[in-house]
Amino acid sequence: MAEKSQINLVFIGHVDHGKSTLVGRLLYDSGALSEQEYRKLESEAKEAGKGTFAFAYAMDRLKEERERGVTIDLAYKKFNSQKNNFTIIDAPGHKDFVKNMITGTSQADAAVLVVAVKEGIKPQTKEHAFLAQVMGIKQLTIAVNKMDEANYDEKAFNDVKGEIEKLLTGIGFKADTVNFVPVSAWEGDNVAKKTEKMSWYKGGSLLETLDGLTAPEAPTDKPLRLPIQDVYSIKGVGAVPVGRVETGIIKPGDKITVNPPKVDGEVKTVEMHHEQLPQAGPGDNIGFNVRGMGKDDIARGDVVGPTSNPPSIIDEFTAQIVVLSHPTAIPQGYTPVFHLHTAQLSCTLTELQKKLDPKTGDVKEENPKFLKTGDAAIVKIKPTQPLSAEEYKKFPQLGRFAIRDMGQTVAAGMIVSITEKK
Repeated sequence: MAEKSQINLVFIGHVDHGKSTLVGRLLYDSGALSEQEYRKLESEAKEAGKGTFAFAYAMDRLKEERERGVTIDLAYKKFNSQKNNFTIIDAPGHKDFVKNMITGTSQADAAVLVVAVKEGIKPQTKEHAFLAQVMGIKQLTIAVNKMDEANYDEKAFNDVKGEIEKLLTGIGFKADTVNFVPVSAWEGDNVAKKTEKMSWYKGGSLLETLDGLTAPEAPTDKPLRLPIQDVYSIKGVGAVPVGRVETGIIKPGDKITVNPPKVDGEVKTVEMHHEQLPQAGPGDNIGFNVRGMGKDDIARGDVVGPTSNPPSIIDEFTAQIVVLSHPTAIPQGYTPVFHLHTAQLSCTLTELQKKLDPKTGDVKEENPKFLKTGDAAIVKIKPTQPLSAEEYKKFPQLGRFAIRDMGQTVAAGMIVSITEKK
């Protein structure tokens, strides 16, 4: 039996199109949510006056628990098909989706875009699809939901499918890489099991379709890049930086450089879950101890790499951004907070170079005076303090960012090119 592939899956789409219900149904029908857990949720949902659907309630409750910092049973968030093991990156809200997609806490390998058949394309449908494209998601599955409300009608499905295909090819998705599945999350049609109610549909259920997805190659052959999340000081051991390996391998004996502070050292030990490891690779959340490095030398947002190929230190960079929601407009000189991997710092938009058409990527306007909600653009950015990050095409995990201001995510983007500090 070959080992199953691991795939991170994000569910996206307009707010009322049934994402939570679909996720809950998928978990329940695939056996990831037990009958017992389901009954418990159902009674809680009824008590909370949300008896309509326990599945959606399951996801909402997880979100509340997560916001309160309660650890939750991850069984809810994982499900398996025959070939793949999936972890759901739960992103019920628009802002959560953007934040989760970009902060490096979870890189989605694939997305399910949920569109209600009678509602069709809504503003968030477009925005999420465009974001999925900007964020480098190559594998997209469209769940055309609420088919029960359209009497399982083939024409209704095909109409929506046509609209969405036009939207997706317009923003750069290749038509042959997108699968469409008609479902009713509420009734459970075609989610984990094929339904009799749509004999006109010849494809597999959503679960079978997801089984056809392929996991990305783990970037073990790239140089090490490990953004630091925290640094602990442990008595008798010294500084223990903690973070997730994004690319490459780290093992005891490695000579490493931490940038931007330019601190060198040698890895003494690598630990995960209190066990020493011979090495760690992409996706591993580890703590490590370094000879020659103190707690005050390094901080959250710094990046670890091999001394022979250290992380870039940025003077300025060019990026492609999408403005998600800004109450007024973004002028040249705007200096909000950028979230890049684990770093958070102010950066200035020094030049607004080109405004793009978000549907085609073509240049709409050179040197625009300002950018507003919905605009895509190429901009030049200067960090106000030392920063280590990378070009998206070389290290996607260190090349995407969110821009936050006034307590919300105002834009998202990726680094196209960088000018290194001399």
